[in-house]
Amino acid sequence: MAMTINKRSLVGKLARIWRHRWTDRAEVHRALPPALLERLTGRVAASERRHSGEIRICVEAGLPNSYIWRNATARERAVAMFGKLRVWDTEHNNGVLIYLLLVEHAIEIVADRGIARRVSAQEWSAMTQRMSKAFREDRFEDGLTQALAEVSALLVEHFPLAPGEQDSNELPDAPVVI
Repeated sequence: MAMTINKRSLVGKLARIWRHRWTDRAEVHRALPPALLERLTGRVAASERRHSGEIRICVEAGLPNSYIWRNATARERAVAMFGKLRVWDTEHNNGVLIYLLLVEHAIEIVADRGIARRVSAQEWSAMTQRMSKAFREDRFEDGLTQALAEVSALLVEHFPLAPGEQDSNELPDAPVVI
C-alpha cells in the first residue's frame, strides 16, 4: 500500500511539473497581450494617484520546478514574489501584490502589514474568490481589472492622499510577467 501511495505522489508531481512547464511565457502573452499590459499599467498609475499605496501585478505562467516538487502553493509563490518585487518596501507599509498563476488560474493577493491591519483576511479571501471566476473562464482582463478596482477602493478608503498631496510612486506600475 505504501508503495502505491508513493507512486501516486510521484506521478502527481510529474504531471504537475508537466502542466507547469507546458504553460510558458508565450501562453501568458496570448492571455495578456502587450496592449492589455499597457492598459493595466495605466490603471495602476491612475489608481495610485488617488491613494498613498502601491499596487503591483505579477503574472506567472507556471511555478518553478522546485516549488512543484515540494508541493508549494500559488500562495507561497505570491508571498515570495511580494518580497522579490519589494512590495513590502514602501513608506507606509501599504503595498499590495496581485498575483496570477496562469496554469492554475489562481489569484493571490498579498498585502503589506499597514493595509493588512485594516482589512481582514476574510475580506481579502472573499475578494480573490470573486475574481477567480473570471480567471477560470479565461477572462483575464476582467479579473485583473476587478482585482485592481477592489484593491484600489480599499487603499483609497484607508490611505487616501491629503488634498494637494501627490503620490510618490515608489514602485513601477507595469505588470511583471514571469
